[in-house]
Amino acid sequence: MGDKPIWEQIGSSFIQHYYQLFDNDRTQLGAIYSLPFQKIQHSITAQDHQPTPDSCIISMVVGQLKADEDPIMGFHQMFLLKNINDAWVCTNDMFRLALHNFG
Repeated sequence: MGDKPIWEQIGSSFIQHYYQLFDNDRTQLGAIYSLPFQKIQHSITAQDHQPTPDSCIISMVVGQLKADEDPIMGFHQMFLLKNINDAWVCTNDMFRLALHNFG
């Protein structure tokens, strides 16, 4: 990881930590994630990270998820990370299932 830009290192570390917590112990992410399913598993297909002009980091994730016995679904998720008092904090989180209705 040492040869990657710092924003790639920070973004990748955040993504790994976030989805590990989400899949294994969602309670650590707070009450905003009290969702109706019992188990979930994410599979990350791709992730991209970019610095912003105001020293934040935008991280975009594309992948698949499986919740309980539901079919596998694609998803996109984007995070805005900001350094506050020497700690990287997620200030924004946008999520969308990749569902298509062509009917």
